[in-house]
Amino acid sequence: LYPIIYNIYLSFFNVSLAGRNVFLGLGNYLGVLTDSEFWSSVLTTMLYVVLSTFGTTILGLIVAMVMNRTFPLRWLARSLILLPYVAPVISVVFAWQFFFDPVNGIFMHVMVEKLGWMDQRVNLISEPGNALWVAILFNMWRNFPFSYLMILSRLQAIDETLYEAAEIDGASGWQKFRFITLAEIYFVVGALILLRFIWNFNKFEEVFLLTGINVKTMPIYIYLKAFIGTMELGTASALAVVQFVILVGIILVYVK
Repeated sequence: LYPIIYNIYLSFFNVSLAGRNVFLGLGNYLGVLTDSEFWSSVLTTMLYVVLSTFGTTILGLIVAMVMNRTFPLRWLARSLILLPYVAPVISVVFAWQFFFDPVNGIFMHVMVEKLGWMDQRVNLISEPGNALWVAILFNMWRNFPFSYLMILSRLQAIDETLYEAAEIDGASGWQKFRFITLAEIYFVVGALILLRFIWNFNKFEEVFLLTGINVKTMPIYIYLKAFIGTMELGTASALAVVQFVILVGIILVYVK
């Protein structure tokens, strides 16, 4: 509780590392709300959060439905799918950076040399516009196993007689998916979307380690304000409070 209260306190001051803080009232908040870079970080955050959240959920649902079927070595496949989620983030980040490396990376070699879909090699991670899409893809790849695991556990609990009855009534595959599968996993998927929305909104380490400051989501923007350059701690505190208020709203929706 102390860090939260103290952060709110600092948000009303022009904070000096020498200890001479100047009271500004709502000055930091007004500065934040009139800062175009702040609104740019909000837009980047929303794109990152919405696309990666729905991407991980949809990918997790597809993989869960495949893994719910019976086939040889299913237990091994189910275990391997969890590797991206349980692997140390720094190791998988290095792997992705090498994958997209413009000189030695596999991606550029295939796109330029093999398929000819690109005229020249470029560093996608170093360009802010492209780096955002790489960060979204990385988030989807790394975090879909959690959605897969939760959805699979619910799929396994569905009574098979529901599908048998639907088949007798002449229901198509899509109708069985829509009226039985989706209806049964509705609350699990809803909870997953809200949880991932909250987690992705706070996501820092994955984005920062992969792209540096090329993707300025709100957590990274707060970090830059607080610890890089002039170290505007009061402004960073105000930004953190704004993010906290937004998250409280999302959490209230989740609890409801």
